Amino acid sequence: MTAGPGGPAAPAPPVPVLDVGGTHVTAALVDPGTDRPVPGTVVRAFLDAHAAADAVLDALAAAALALPAGHGPYWGVAMPGPFDYATGTGRFAGIGKFESLSGVDVGAGLRTRLADRCARLRFVNDADAFALGEYAAGAAAGHDRVVCLTLGTGVGSSFLAAGRPVHTGPLVPPDGHVHRLTVDGGPLEDTVSRRGLRARYARLAATGTDGADGRDAPDVREVAVRARKGDAAAAGTFRYAFDALGRALAPWTGRFAATAVVVGGSVARSWDLVHPALVAGLAAADGPDVPVLAARRPEEAPLVGAARWARGGPDAP
Repeated sequence: MTAGPGGPAAPAPPVPVLDVGGTHVTAALVDPGTDRPVPGTVVRAFLDAHAAADAVLDALAAAALALPAGHGPYWGVAMPGPFDYATGTGRFAGIGKFESLSGVDVGAGLRTRLADRCARLRFVNDADAFALGEYAAGAAAGHDRVVCLTLGTGVGSSFLAAGRPVHTGPLVPPDGHVHRLTVDGGPLEDTVSRRGLRARYARLAATGTDGADGRDAPDVREVAVRARKGDAAAAGTFRYAFDALGRALAPWTGRFAATAVVVGGSVARSWDLVHPALVAGLAAADGPDVPVLAARRPEEAPLVGAARWARGGPDAP
């Protein structure tokens, strides 16, 4: 709040934010007084992660410029990794999305396009933004040490201590991200990801074993529907994947002394299938007995977290 001459303090202006995903970008104004998007200001637009750099930047700016004027000059931008969050530079080489932004100063490109509507951009990892938003007013609220996961095309993660992401040190995985872990002899994301779930289901459904190619599998939402209808291969796919996630996560949950695990993302919408397997995997690997909670504000949390980062979060490592 800012004090007006001779009158009560005026409310702080809303904070403009962008949440960048692999297929969409969401822009919004977030009310710093309520930690919620201002009604009617959320803009969601298609984003082609394989387009040329200028086209990607133009799409991001178009969503941003569609927001109403009258917001603050400091923007929060939630971006997937790999990304240099301190400098605003893409590091996407070799990962199959946003390759054109590798080595590109995304911050400078957006500032130019936003002109007088932007004085500063602060970038934050998208999983950290989700965690900060859930910590502000969601399922992570009240937990001093919490692990937050986003389940979708891969596994996003954030280890929060007193509301700050922890990316280094012996208590967290490399860079503070569980997608770098291995399980059953392979990378975790070969099992816990959209492609991993589809591939495993295709193998099990085709042969009853793990031996078949799975490129033609139905998408994860359909696999979940089949699991609920009694499809053994579909149920087994979810059970194995999220038991594996629990087993991989358990040692780090203990080392970090987390008091809760909070889960969001598109795959977490199948909570009835994800939750029991994840809890079982944590227990099987002797993880601490902590609540495993569904995100309370999964759509808003990254926007709220990016706004909090813009207002005063420390520079990202």
